[in-house]
Amino acid sequence: MTALILVVDDVPANVKLLEAMLSNEYYDVITASDGFDAIKQVTAHKPDLILLDVMMPGMDGFEVCTRLKKDAEVSHIPVVMVTALSDVSDRVRGLEAGADDFISKPINDTALFARVKSLVRIKVLLDELRMRDKTGRQVGVLADDSNSFTADVAGAHMIVIDDDLVQSRNISEYFNSRYKVTTYTDPAEALETLKQHVQPDVIVVSTMLSDMDGLRLATQLKNIDHLRNVPIITLVDEQEQHLMLKGLELGINDYLHVPIELNEMEARLKTQIRRKKYQDALRANYQASVSLAVTDKLTGLYNRNFLDAHIQNIINQSLANQKNFAIMMLDMDHFKSVNDTYGHDVGDEILRELSKRMVANVRSSDLVARVGGEEFMVLMPETTLHDAYMIADRMRTNIAQEPFAISHEVKAINKTISIGIAELNLSSDNASALIKRADISLYEAKNGGRNRVCPVPKPAVIAPQQTIGGLFGGLRAMKGFSSDF
Repeated sequence: MTALILVVDDVPANVKLLEAMLSNEYYDVITASDGFDAIKQVTAHKPDLILLDVMMPGMDGFEVCTRLKKDAEVSHIPVVMVTALSDVSDRVRGLEAGADDFISKPINDTALFARVKSLVRIKVLLDELRMRDKTGRQVGVLADDSNSFTADVAGAHMIVIDDDLVQSRNISEYFNSRYKVTTYTDPAEALETLKQHVQPDVIVVSTMLSDMDGLRLATQLKNIDHLRNVPIITLVDEQEQHLMLKGLELGINDYLHVPIELNEMEARLKTQIRRKKYQDALRANYQASVSLAVTDKLTGLYNRNFLDAHIQNIINQSLANQKNFAIMMLDMDHFKSVNDTYGHDVGDEILRELSKRMVANVRSSDLVARVGGEEFMVLMPETTLHDAYMIADRMRTNIAQEPFAISHEVKAINKTISIGIAELNLSSDNASALIKRADISLYEAKNGGRNRVCPVPKPAVIAPQQTIGGLFGGLRAMKGFSSDF
């Protein structure tokens, strides 16, 4: 996987070294010689990863990272600080500024590339989610408000799997005031429990478990569907570098050396939880945009956008398999008078109730959509014109017989609907022609006095080749059954 990486260092020799190392692995590299230049490069190019030197004149790496994380457009870009500093306090300061990790000088290329690959993989996922989010805003199905990469993490659910009783107790006691902490000293119990749709915000797994391979357990957790997006941090002996690198290669999000420095652990946990909350918010927005893109906000029915695509799919399938297909176009009679007399709020109440009644009067295999205003369409796969008429007339009768309750002093009003139906021509037809025929039939129903269904098909003649199932379906429709044929 290639990526664009920004290398920031005020020492030209360090820049050249990193540039050569990364280029040899087929990464694209851009450079900056100080903090101010770094911010310009990030804003202009939006790289996939930033390798940031800590000790620079003018603006050090901590300040650069802090400023970048405050910018919603680039805050999601991972930052790895490259430094000769070894104090825990320096690492914690960098992590609190928003850095994802530290690489010590002199640079171990194996460790560098393991971390780069891991963070680039995460960045690619975030970019895709951000693109979907942006599209949702552009088409107007999402409000224009940006998600924050610096969300509050208080109260997050943290799970610790560690059979070192002293270590797990220390972790629990330290974080209990900040997070909801659940500890497991039995890894098998933890695995079984987490399979049962428990979804924490972060999982900490020791790789030094007595009765189970901790890294294997971490990867098993990653392979559980509802845990795929939950960050996992491993606790690793500092001498077991191969476990750190293998974990990153397998999709583990981060690691901590044992013995644990709890301040550093807190900073790393905060980074992982914030990223998860950011990803969750983007995913939720995407799901909302999908829903809003295909459904009508007022009624909850499918909208015209979805209808246009879906009707063509049904037609293609019906023609290919020579299966009947019918549609109905329906419209509430004299709906304008409702808005004029009682107001648009009451009109909306009527449309919502009408939508519910329509859904209740068709089969689960039929699709009800709002075309616009008070006009609706029902798609009825494997349905003849005769059966469509029976369904439509039953719906018309039921709606006419029951008044609509409204939030007005009159309490309820009677309304009726007119329906036009059309059947797919199995020899040759298309969506436009089929809809036009149904629309003409609807006009005829309106013009003929309203509260009716058009056209009225000729009386059904049971031909020798007619199936028992088709006959039974027609009889059920005539008797007012609302379930599937």
